[in-house]
Amino acid sequence: QVQLVESGGGLVQAGGSLRLSCAASGRTFSTYGMGWFRQAPGKEREFVAGINWSGGITYYADSVKGRFTISRDNAKSTVYLQMNSLKPEDTAVYYCAAKPGGHYGSSRWEYNYWGQGTQVTVSS
Repeated sequence: QVQLVESGGGLVQAGGSLRLSCAASGRTFSTYGMGWFRQAPGKEREFVAGINWSGGITYYADSVKGRFTISRDNAKSTVYLQMNSLKPEDTAVYYCAAKPGGHYGSSRWEYNYWGQGTQVTVSS
């Protein structure tokens, strides 16, 4: 089992940057694919970015491609989401998630473990 704790959210002006972190418990972190999702009020939870077990393969939603970067440090059991050029439409609660098997996935239903979420608010 994996427990995930996100941090790094906050309030930022449009055009600014934030880096989210997700710390995982357990010694098997490197066997999981990891993903970041977000959920805005009144909307479904949507995929943002995914990364495979080694960090060698990443995948992004079109809406964040070129602005966000996902990475991981298996020695620290942590996955990151660097968010640049933030827009008001990026405002949401951001969740990290873990998927057994080592590969990333873009569907929320592929992920077994979720963090509690961290709020990101981008003002215009």
